[in-house]
Amino acid sequence: MDEREYIRQVMSNATQQLSEDIEDAATTGRSHHTVMPSVAMVSELMTLLRRLLFPGYFDAEYIISEARFHHVGVDLERVFIIARKQIACALVFAGQHDDETRCVEARGIAIKFIDTLPAIRELLLTDVAAIMAGDPAVTGKGEVIFSYPSITVMLHYRVAHSLHQLGVPILPRIITEMAHSITGVDIHPAATIGRYFAIDHGTGIVVGATSIIGDHVMLYQGVTLGARNFEYDETGHPMDVPRHPIIEDRVVVYSNTSILGRITIGHDSVIGGNVWLTHDVPAHSRIIQGKPIQQQMFSDGAGI
Repeated sequence: MDEREYIRQVMSNATQQLSEDIEDAATTGRSHHTVMPSVAMVSELMTLLRRLLFPGYFDAEYIISEARFHHVGVDLERVFIIARKQIACALVFAGQHDDETRCVEARGIAIKFIDTLPAIRELLLTDVAAIMAGDPAVTGKGEVIFSYPSITVMLHYRVAHSLHQLGVPILPRIITEMAHSITGVDIHPAATIGRYFAIDHGTGIVVGATSIIGDHVMLYQGVTLGARNFEYDETGHPMDVPRHPIIEDRVVVYSNTSILGRITIGHDSVIGGNVWLTHDVPAHSRIIQGKPIQQQMFSDGAGI
């Protein structure tokens, strides 16, 4: 066999094998003709939402206040169009709807999502305020919005969490993984996070799907809110049951600490760095290397 024939044969074999579906449509509900969600379109969606939720910060050019209403309306219309199409693709991809019903369902979900945007912006502004209150290096609100990874993470998380609550499959995870790739912070869209949430530095933080975080909580780099073990169903697959920590209000968790399992960290507690916790912690606790420390040693609320 000469070289030309060999190349032709290799190309033909590779084409044949790569043309084969890697999934079983009978079990996934997806056909060869299904339009997949588009990462590029979801990225455009997040760019638009960042501009809408932080008006004036990410505009391509200066917009006078009298024209703001028009520009917001144009951006919102584009958000609705992208969200409707990508939600439709996600519903079919997850096998929840056929091609005939997906558009009607997606349209309804998309408009409900639009309705949540003012509340998402309100939450994001509390996150900005939390960073400003907790970091003496901050020079102003604009610096936080423009450059702090915490705001990038929370923009993606709060949008993804809203879509998750509306029952949208796969898109929320795509959105949070975008922030993960940018910042190194991995927050599952199903996690519940309250108001005034702050991340300092951020790289390496992991927040699991069933985590519940209260108000005025701060996490430092490398913190893991993870599962200690899993429960399995009769087929041997891990069950999606509560398995991550509950962090109550006004808790600070310092760097490289792992809090594992369905345990509760009581309100107004400080957990030091490099701690491994697998048990409940009462309110007003101060813990270093897993050992409780008398509260009066940290009367200023920091001390670690």
